[in-house]
Amino acid sequence: MTKKWGLLLILVLFSIFSAACSDKAGTSKEDEKEKEETTPVSSEVTEEASTIKIGVLASLTGALESYGKQTKNGFELGLEYATGGTMEVAGKKIEVVYEDTETKPEVAVQKATKLLEDDEVDFLVGSSSSGDTLAVLPLAEEYEKIMIVEPAVADSITGSEFNPYIFRTGRNSSQDAVAGAAAIAKPGVKIATFAPDYSFGWDGVAAFKAAAEKLGAEVVLEEFADPAATDFTSNLQKIIQKKPDYLFVIWAGANSPWNQIADLKIQEKGIKISTGAPDIAALSVMEPLIGMEGFTVYYHTLPHNPINDWLVEEHKKRFDGAVPDLFTPGGMSAAIAIVEALKKSEGKADGKELIKLMEGMSFETPKGTMTFRPEDHQALQSLYSIKLEKQDGFAYPVPVLIRELSPSDTEPPILNKK
Repeated sequence: MTKKWGLLLILVLFSIFSAACSDKAGTSKEDEKEKEETTPVSSEVTEEASTIKIGVLASLTGALESYGKQTKNGFELGLEYATGGTMEVAGKKIEVVYEDTETKPEVAVQKATKLLEDDEVDFLVGSSSSGDTLAVLPLAEEYEKIMIVEPAVADSITGSEFNPYIFRTGRNSSQDAVAGAAAIAKPGVKIATFAPDYSFGWDGVAAFKAAAEKLGAEVVLEEFADPAATDFTSNLQKIIQKKPDYLFVIWAGANSPWNQIADLKIQEKGIKISTGAPDIAALSVMEPLIGMEGFTVYYHTLPHNPINDWLVEEHKKRFDGAVPDLFTPGGMSAAIAIVEALKKSEGKADGKELIKLMEGMSFETPKGTMTFRPEDHQALQSLYSIKLEKQDGFAYPVPVLIRELSPSDTEPPILNKK
């Protein structure tokens, strides 16, 4: 009897031990399986969290193609300069995705939505056209992502359509206007304006008129033309009939009016021409305007600082000796601004937090020090009063410095309702 009970006890203990071992083995397999399933996800999350993604919207085809490519080249050089060649900031890799807006606002919205939803970018940059940019602004606020506006110029971007996620390294129409008016406006002078019939032109003319009238000049005609037109004869005839002292031209794109202005011999009729000196391609058809006084956003020989020296040298190395053009330094400035903001945030790309850090932030650029004005996030910056001169070895009139207009000289009015 004792033997039976002893044997039974052994069997019971064996069963308990076997069950325990079985549970332990099962748990280990489950843990291992769970580990196998979760490890790749954790790795993916870590990799994602260690990358800053930037979506750049630009006109890489179409009428403003040259502007888009200048911005792209400058942005890439700017990231390299600001990160010391590492393409990292605060321990995070920087990844850039470029999208072509085709200079069509509806396409710009589609591409921006793709960048925000599919690519999950942390920042937006762009665009070449004011129309494209204005269409995209609400998305930056909806997705709570910082958008650096470059080089779109319309005042309304940081004015009536402003939202707190928008910061602009590009100059605005009012800054252009102050610089343009400084060159020609004074009491008794009569001025006609000529611009494309969309936001860039409207804002530019409105700002120039305000600046010129403040200096005592009279704007006698505001003439607008279809931005896609190639024949401006009727527009220019209206200007000739008004007999102004100056014609101030605001234009962007390959279909510029300079050849027709020359063909109609407007200057020979006693009307002086003034404008913002454009990119090198447009300067090449402005030989009839040699001697013109106006302003420019940038020409590579005008700023004197180490960053511009680096930009000119590196650009020549990488682009077959070509110098940086009108909007190349703007692309570089946008990149520097993002890297400097991420240094301040220690790599955190939260839009709300970045707003606090970027308001009032100063940073060095190829054009000198820029500062994001807290009230409207417009970068205060230098512009240049220039005269177009013929120089040996150049196939275009060269902008020669009259004087540098400081950020305080060109500070525009605050036009938003913040």
